[in-house]
Amino acid sequence: MATFKEKFNKKYKQPLNKSNTLKEISDLTGFKLSGLKKIYDKGLAARRNNPQSVRRVSDGKKVGGTSLKGKMSGPQWAMARVYSAVMRGGAYKFDKDLLVKK
Repeated sequence: MATFKEKFNKKYKQPLNKSNTLKEISDLTGFKLSGLKKIYDKGLAARRNNPQSVRRVSDGKKVGGTSLKGKMSGPQWAMARVYSAVMRGGAYKFDKDLLVKK
């Protein structure tokens, strides 16, 4: 199953594993950088406040528990939320008010 990052890169004709900056995502999608930064910050806070929902880096599976050892880092989790929001994944439902066109 493709990640939202891979779907994003395919849609915008980027190498599939390319990591984009918030500025690049803003430029490609036309969404304001300020809104993407807010979504990123919400992703950082969500990881910190709900560690049992954070997936493992190795296989992407949820393992529960409050320990963050072996799980996605804050920046990884936050960028995943940004990609999910701009690609109308699960985060879009919560962040669509922040996705404002330039």
